[in-house]
Amino acid sequence: MYNSKIIGLGKYVPDHVVTNHDLSKMMDTNDEWIQERTGIQERRWVETGSGDTTATMGVKAAKIAIERAGIDKDDIDFIIFATLSPDMYFPGPGVQVQHALDIKTVGALDVRNQCSGFVYAISVADNFIKTGMYKNILVIGSELHSHGLDKTTRGRGVSVIFGDGAGAAVLTREENNNKGILSTHLHSQGEHAEELVLTAPGMGTRWVNDILEDNDPDDESYYPYMNGQFVFKNAVVRFSEVIMEGLMKNNLTPENIDMLIPHQANLRIAQFIQKKFKLNDDQVFNNIQKYGNTTAASIPIALTEAWEEGKIKDGDTVVLAAFGSGFTWGSVIINW
Repeated sequence: MYNSKIIGLGKYVPDHVVTNHDLSKMMDTNDEWIQERTGIQERRWVETGSGDTTATMGVKAAKIAIERAGIDKDDIDFIIFATLSPDMYFPGPGVQVQHALDIKTVGALDVRNQCSGFVYAISVADNFIKTGMYKNILVIGSELHSHGLDKTTRGRGVSVIFGDGAGAAVLTREENNNKGILSTHLHSQGEHAEELVLTAPGMGTRWVNDILEDNDPDDESYYPYMNGQFVFKNAVVRFSEVIMEGLMKNNLTPENIDMLIPHQANLRIAQFIQKKFKLNDDQVFNNIQKYGNTTAASIPIALTEAWEEGKIKDGDTVVLAAFGSGFTWGSVIINW
């Protein structure tokens, strides 16, 4: 059995910066209110006509990751694309990446696990490589939230949080079983699925014909809904549990963590986890202040930035952790 290791990282965010002050012109909110609750100062939103979509942003991040991996695009054996905001209801964006990069007819898999999507995608890639089925796998997390948000006072509790962007990683075989991805840990609790949800259009609730027939201007079913306090309380518990699960699996303790990359859901959640595990500022990387919550893209964007800034070095113990709708959550333990 092989291990897998990350050999290339890339990210892309739109040029258009939207500050909290900008949002205060659209809805009844202000910079102090947003920062106090989320830590977010600004985010990137795709401008109409820019050409940026979930798939194209993923392609831009992927090109950087492949170049940094030092391999040719045709060395990619498989593509995994994590997103909650695909360009089309179907097919998913994985095949769009395969076409846009002009990669041979490799398989393409889409992961719809929202905030934990990249962690789930990394776990799938890791296990494909461990079994020897594939050698080089491209994993992408990309989101375009801004076109689907309620940018009025009614939707401010959700809309101020989310941003657009993409991150990508190239994984390959590692013969040293003490290097690379040591373990991955995945969980779900579907009883809370409706606490963080977008219900329409959905075959089981309200499909497109229902929305068109009702033509109800007050219909909120196709906007994201979040029970913020309930999500926060569950997130801090599950983050802690799944990080400890990964550490214990590998006979590690919180003191062994060189870099924790939490999903950028809320700066207050990350700060709570940092305090609980007694980690210093150099052991945790946050960039939600600049980008907001980019769900499946948040970990690869943050991981790329941390690596670019020299905060991750060879031999470091790196922990990725995420919690999101579903509820789904997970962690990845890496010996870099």
